[in-house]
Amino acid sequence: MAHLNDVVAIVTGASRGAGRGIALELGAAGATVYVTGRSVDGGSTTDNVPGTIDESAREVTNRGGHGVAVRCDHTVDADVESLFARVRADHGRLDLLVNNVWGGYESSDCRPLPLAPFWEQSVGQWDRMFTAGVRAHITASRLAVPLMLPQRRGLIVSTTANLDALPYIRNLFYDLAKHSVGRLVWAMAQELRDHGVAALAVAPGFMRTERVVEAFRRAGAADAINGPGGPKETTAYLGRAIVALVSDNEVLNRSGQLVEVGTLAREYGFTDADGTQPPPFRMPTSQ
Repeated sequence: MAHLNDVVAIVTGASRGAGRGIALELGAAGATVYVTGRSVDGGSTTDNVPGTIDESAREVTNRGGHGVAVRCDHTVDADVESLFARVRADHGRLDLLVNNVWGGYESSDCRPLPLAPFWEQSVGQWDRMFTAGVRAHITASRLAVPLMLPQRRGLIVSTTANLDALPYIRNLFYDLAKHSVGRLVWAMAQELRDHGVAALAVAPGFMRTERVVEAFRRAGAADAINGPGGPKETTAYLGRAIVALVSDNEVLNRSGQLVEVGTLAREYGFTDADGTQPPPFRMPTSQ
């Protein structure tokens, strides 16, 4: 049953993948969701992987919410400012911002994530991860906060990875960027707590996104998707974690934390699309 009918949300980077999964679950709960990204109907898509903001917004509406597609390049400040100006004009407030947009995989030298010494890697990957990733998160957050302060409540979520729970994956740029998101959220929480606004980082496991499936296919390893090292979570699992957090009247008590979807599933009682509760993601180890 829809219970987020009064919630106004922005989900960045929601043409496909994690962002799309989050937007759809918010829509199923009745929320109004502004879906942002660069891929639009009739145009090219990132890395030629299917998915547009228009498709995501339509599905949000089909599921019972209200989807609004807004083309936004989150590396262009004017685009981001226009997005938040529209939300202000439409609603005068914002209840939830999900910073999901990310960069770093757009060029062939960064796909898949290169696992090599940092001195052999392209500095372009650093630039994209920090510009389309970390900087995009703080840019959206600083514009979201003024729409939350008057009501003295709101939630800012950044999707990231819990690298502390994993072995070093041999990509310094990725490691530093993802840790920066966690620290960013922690620091924002220190300044926002007295205003009733919560900030959290949420880490999914290995998800079966369109990009991941395509990467397996292009590597000639399509059969391995269902193997021991393949992706076990759908994007709905992450989406349901966000729904649970924005529904929690005590979410401010978690502010500043980095929480894993598998842990939240057990605390809040939700499941993945197939009814299972995958545990927090850990790299498989050899026996």
